[in-house]
Amino acid sequence: MYRRILLAALVGIAFTLQAFSQIMPAPIREEGEGPYSKLILRGVILVDGTGAPPVGPVDIVVEKNRITQIEIVGYPGLPINESERPEADSVTKVLDLEGHYLLPGFVDSHGHIGGTGQGTPAEYVYKLWMAHGITTIKDPSAGNGLNWVLDQKKKSLNNEITAPRIFAYTSFGQGSESPIINAAQAKAWVNSNKAKGADGIKFFGANPEVIEAAISENKRIGLRSIMHHQQLGVARWNVLNSARAGLTGMEHWYGLPEALFQDRTIQDFRLDYNYQNEQHRFAEAGKLWNQAAPPYSEHWNKVMDELLELDFTLDPTFNIYEANRDLMRARTQEWHAVYTLPSLWKFYSPSRQSHGSYWFDWTTEEEVQWKKNYSLWMTFVNEYKNRGGRVTAGSDSGFIYQLYGFAYIRELELLREAGFHPLEVIRSATMYGAEALGMDKEIGTVEVGKLADFVIVEENPLQNLKVLYGTGSIRINEKNEPVRVGGVKYTVKDGIVYDAKQLLEDVRKIVDAHKARENARMTQPGLDWQ
Repeated sequence: MYRRILLAALVGIAFTLQAFSQIMPAPIREEGEGPYSKLILRGVILVDGTGAPPVGPVDIVVEKNRITQIEIVGYPGLPINESERPEADSVTKVLDLEGHYLLPGFVDSHGHIGGTGQGTPAEYVYKLWMAHGITTIKDPSAGNGLNWVLDQKKKSLNNEITAPRIFAYTSFGQGSESPIINAAQAKAWVNSNKAKGADGIKFFGANPEVIEAAISENKRIGLRSIMHHQQLGVARWNVLNSARAGLTGMEHWYGLPEALFQDRTIQDFRLDYNYQNEQHRFAEAGKLWNQAAPPYSEHWNKVMDELLELDFTLDPTFNIYEANRDLMRARTQEWHAVYTLPSLWKFYSPSRQSHGSYWFDWTTEEEVQWKKNYSLWMTFVNEYKNRGGRVTAGSDSGFIYQLYGFAYIRELELLREAGFHPLEVIRSATMYGAEALGMDKEIGTVEVGKLADFVIVEENPLQNLKVLYGTGSIRINEKNEPVRVGGVKYTVKDGIVYDAKQLLEDVRKIVDAHKARENARMTQPGLDWQ
């Protein structure tokens, strides 16, 4: 019995069952206008996602769901020459957006849709994402069941629901009637997974024979793969093993410091460590990067160079662990009071059972260790980017006080903290995210022929990424009064124009209804006041 339980945990089934179960699908779409036979976005300042600097004013023409024309129509500070603009006929929809910034739709490379454990309706999750300009997500583990996710994917593709474009990556072994214990079973499951319509696989770990067979077979049949290298398996299978076998990319950081070990083979676990005790798991993880080879050392460079040679993608999800270095900040983020569901708030609160709610006795010492951990982790990720490596932006929201949409913008800020130029941040959020999904011919940059996925904001996000938060950024006006500026104005997906602020208002109403129904109010753990 013990062997069966352990094997299930290693293939990710236990995690999936603990964290997720099927939730209510999104209702039929009522939001958004379009797609139009012809839509012209006039006068925008374009950040195209490739890393190129902004240019504007620009007029962008969209026909139905495709970009058909991009025209520079003047110079900053001068009146636009109307004769240079694309023509609009009587049925053309025109949006005058002079001075607005337009970026490609964002890709959340780690977007769980939620589950009954968190009490998060799909509509709630989708609208938080869309309100923050996220037009594409990768669901890493299809935690609500592959058939459910594929149904939502189809409806989103047809724009029958208000939702980002969805890519379904099943958890390895998901749906198997018995544990997968040899290479033949692994290959059979991988082929069955493709036949069911999955876009890829998320691995957690397994014995080396099984995981090597599964990853290599998955690569042979043309699907992508990602991995959260569980601590239960990294002693015998780290990131280098996965990359050599053909894994497309890694999630988080697990398995990477272990590949960088040079004076040990196993993490220096406390001797009373228990993986099921999540404070043990995450507190000890905060000491892990300090056990790896130092930055720019021979072994550090060797590991990085091999991953670069293998065209391996890093999806760090910095934001999801940020509470480890500053619990109070994560817990008191201003949007929780208005946009976090009471059931989700309860899930976040200290618990020995809820995944990611491991605040049994979180101390200053743990936070200090994690701050050091971040410095070393960010150094590797930033240098990987500098040497030409692909780094994407993923949020892993719904855990550890990180809220859908808001957490994604925080991820962009943390990439900036790691050393990325704001244009590099946007490239990770758009072009690189699309490349990692194999969708770079369709999305990820603003180019003629691609799908019309845009983020439109009145402020310059390169100067201040905070203007992308739904709650905007604080500024003092000429009357010496604090005001809010920013927040995404429009999210465009497949040529359909969504009022991003109205989507946030819809979310607020969902939260208010849940609070009224449950007679709930938000309080801080252990206190009776908000």
